[in-house]
Amino acid sequence: MRSSGFKLRLVIGVIMAIVALIGYYGKNQVNPFTGEEQHIALTPEQEVAIGLQSAPQMAQEYGGLYSDNEVQQEVKAVGYKIVSQLEKEAKEKGIQIPYQFDFHVLADDQTVNAFALPGGQMFITVGLLKRLKSEDQLAGVLGHEVGHVVHRHSAQQMAKSDFYQGLVGAVATATTDPNSGMGAGQIAQYVAQIQQMKFGREDELQSDDFGVKYMIEAGYNPNAMIEVMKILEEASGGARQEEFMSTHPSPENRIAKIKEHIAKYGGGKY
Repeated sequence: MRSSGFKLRLVIGVIMAIVALIGYYGKNQVNPFTGEEQHIALTPEQEVAIGLQSAPQMAQEYGGLYSDNEVQQEVKAVGYKIVSQLEKEAKEKGIQIPYQFDFHVLADDQTVNAFALPGGQMFITVGLLKRLKSEDQLAGVLGHEVGHVVHRHSAQQMAKSDFYQGLVGAVATATTDPNSGMGAGQIAQYVAQIQQMKFGREDELQSDDFGVKYMIEAGYNPNAMIEVMKILEEASGGARQEEFMSTHPSPENRIAKIKEHIAKYGGGKY
């Protein structure tokens, strides 16, 4: 009886895994700006809608928007300067950027963070903004976040998350003995988590590349991006996980890559 039960669970698990694989690899879209083929289910229009709908709630979690309108406008001006270079290149390629870029300063003065929602809504906390020492550094932060949007990292991560959850469920169904306290599903979940972290690091490095390129094109000093990395490391108090278990590359690895990007895009004149 136990053997037949295992076989049934195995068959169901295999079917679940096949459904997850078909669902993920069937979601193919070519990013019109980067030319990269990505496994994404959402359309750019849906990304914009998700970002616009999520923005108010996200802002509220960080104490709302910062009340100083002059600061808000200064940040927007730097962000739009980066975006204008992006739009210029898109026009030269004969494509249209479908995203609605906007930049917001959050009132939270304790959290050091910046992030982008799908579709172009971007945020930076006062806590991070006050640590920045130049407009070039701000351009580095915002350029990096624009990179996340253009590379569609959020939509890509959503599809990956669905895929790995499907595989975790398949493994758990196929291998877990209902009479045992431990199941292989826990191991599968751990492996899935590691895979997601790996993709997160790759996304960060890709966005750093993007940020450096458009900083240079907008007339900013790309070396400021290196300074930002040092500011972020200082803000963390030196407490960080091993790179293998972190969604972000180590500061040393990231700085080395940024230097490579600067050389690649001709930023050595700064």
